[in-house]
Amino acid sequence: MNLQERNVRKLTQMMVLAATLTAALGASPAFADMKIAVLNYQMALLESDAAKQYAVDAEKKFGPQLAQLKTLESSAKTIQDRLNGTEKLSQPDRERMELEFKQKARDFQVNSKTLNESKANADREMLKVLKPKLDGAVEEVIKKGAFDLVLERGAVIDVKPQYDITRQVIERMNQSK
Repeated sequence: MNLQERNVRKLTQMMVLAATLTAALGASPAFADMKIAVLNYQMALLESDAAKQYAVDAEKKFGPQLAQLKTLESSAKTIQDRLNGTEKLSQPDRERMELEFKQKARDFQVNSKTLNESKANADREMLKVLKPKLDGAVEEVIKKGAFDLVLERGAVIDVKPQYDITRQVIERMNQSK
């Protein structure tokens, strides 16, 4: 999704929200008594202790593969620089280096794809474990605060800190280990 599409989507969300709130304000004087909160769901997930621990574990698990990719990339760049440099190379040397460069590029692509797939699988597994915990923490905070309406932070332009329950959800999630 490009920047323009995101802006149009965001604007549409804000217009729908504004229309909904305007209709609710005009339709019911009881709306003034509603308890409204805002939650940054993604931040609540990523800032939890469990997600932070997962990030550390993932760095340990995937760090060697990432280092290998960086080494391959550096080595390929060195070869490419020599091929494109001012140094005169014999035809057999040039062909050997081009072949070596192509092999390193292929290795980089294969290893990169493997790493990305492994990381994506690990991320999905982490989400399977953390999402129910996050949902439970959100539900508990909403019940405890007796909120009538909870909006995703991304759908709100500006909010006073006292209406943002993200920290409360993170704290509740961290307590529920």
